[in-house]
Amino acid sequence: MSRSKRIFLGGLVVFFLALGYASYDISRRTSFPGSKSQLKERIKKQYNLGDSLVTDTVKNPK
Repeated sequence: MSRSKRIFLGGLVVFFLALGYASYDISRRTSFPGSKSQLKERIKKQYNLGDSLVTDTVKNPK
């Protein structure tokens, strides 16, 4: 095997190892899209907590 082929194969192995590591790292940091609740459900939980005022302070001019 010539020297240029060995260099090429060595670079190819390093490239695939780096690609595998990057894929593993990205997959660890992200979550599966199906595991999250839908947007409407998340908004309801966050913003639909009920009124914090006991009485209505806005006067309706008629």
